[in-house]
Amino acid sequence: MDSRKLRRIVRSALEEDVGAGDVTSEWTVGTEALASGRMIAKEAGVVCGLDVARLVFQELDREIDFTSRVRDGDRVTAGDGIARIEGPARGILTGERVALNFLQRMSGIATMTARYAEAVRGTGARILDTRKTTPGLRMLEKYAVRCGGGENHRFGLYDMVLIKDNHIAASGGIGEAVQNAKCKMQSVKCKMPIEVEVKNLSELADALEVGVDRIMLDNMSVEEMRQAVEEVRKVSDAVEIEASGGVTLAHLREIAETGVDFISVGALTHSPQALDVSLIFHSR
Repeated sequence: MDSRKLRRIVRSALEEDVGAGDVTSEWTVGTEALASGRMIAKEAGVVCGLDVARLVFQELDREIDFTSRVRDGDRVTAGDGIARIEGPARGILTGERVALNFLQRMSGIATMTARYAEAVRGTGARILDTRKTTPGLRMLEKYAVRCGGGENHRFGLYDMVLIKDNHIAASGGIGEAVQNAKCKMQSVKCKMPIEVEVKNLSELADALEVGVDRIMLDNMSVEEMRQAVEEVRKVSDAVEIEASGGVTLAHLREIAETGVDFISVGALTHSPQALDVSLIFHSR
């Protein structure tokens, strides 16, 4: 992760939560008070966000020592220690919630991704995230997907041409949209992959005719996906195939077995359940 962007994210979160000051900690705990605590997993999952949590405490007080007991991407069970924290009590108390918010959400994403990645193991299909991320936290959430065994789709609008239904409608068709993109790339001497979203076999034929790098099968039935994969492979083994739209864990394996290369899952970042992690605090 980009360290400068990470610092900006953490500082923004602290500004939101601390504001003019943590009045409770400042008014109840002495400036010289020291404390220690342990972050503990209260359920099984995949840990992610330890460096983010560490930075939260460092931004508040350089004297706080944050020692990780596991690494990002490690699996833990209920009761496992994740990290130990020691130092000035005020700083630990002030940073507790922000650090846990990051750690719980990122670990929740990693845990959910791991379940999806495990479900397609052995099929050749890979799990992708989407741009359905929390505004301002995309870097963290996409990192969490990687920690869980998934892969990142495009990071933003600038690193891949992804022609979806509204682009197709606005430009007059799949052929027109793809040709426009290819002409523009040629004129600016820039090469990046082109992906086209298709909803049926007719649109698939249009995409194959003009030539693209990847085809997204959007909200197709499993049977339609099988047919689509067969049609693509008749034309090229190089064109990548992505399944998307309404993907759930219940029918994930069936989708993977159609032969698609990727399955994109928006729920990984827009609907994860936070991993339950607690900071058990001890004064000293």
